[in-house]
Amino acid sequence: MGIAALGSGLWAFPPSRDSDGGTAWLLHSQSGASVLVDVPLLSDEHLSWLQQQPRGWIVLTHRQGHGRCRRLQEQLGWPVLVQEQEAYLLPTLQQRHSFGEQRELEPGLQLLWTPGPTPGSCCLHWSQGRRDVLFCGRLLWPRGLEDVEMRIGDSTFHSTRQQRSVGRLRTWLDAGQPAQIACAAGLGVLRGAKLVERGSVAIDTLIARN
Repeated sequence: MGIAALGSGLWAFPPSRDSDGGTAWLLHSQSGASVLVDVPLLSDEHLSWLQQQPRGWIVLTHRQGHGRCRRLQEQLGWPVLVQEQEAYLLPTLQQRHSFGEQRELEPGLQLLWTPGPTPGSCCLHWSQGRRDVLFCGRLLWPRGLEDVEMRIGDSTFHSTRQQRSVGRLRTWLDAGQPAQIACAAGLGVLRGAKLVERGSVAIDTLIARN
């Protein structure tokens, strides 16, 4: 199973054993930069492919998505962006940047701190051109092709804050956003698809259930 092209500048990596089975994503922004969302398995194939992409950022959405981040950063030379609550986990990284509540990489690429699954969990909203995708880390899990859920488990940092983060996410996004949701794990229920469709409705339905 290789890197999946999802059209219009978006790719999904296969699940990585270095990130608890997590899925990493790569997008090409409107400015021409690459944004790698979480760290894929550090294989020769993945590294060679990434080295052919435009220079950009590595964005970490939760601590389980760090994988072998230091080794990848050394090979690519891209700066790493992580929420400040989890920056301490990567003390030896070169070009490490952190943010607090929110951060804009460029117009249409916005980050929001959404603690709960881990202390420094965050979401990246990509709203450029025809793309309207929310990369949510492990804040949301796919429940079906047009449905998401929150999961509370042994690794959950704070379940109440996780619920508040979902509500804050809804007010942060504009009405009707996002069109699609890219979750970091649990994609098997999508039956071969990678993205949850009708993302705005899926989030509204989740909030109504809770």
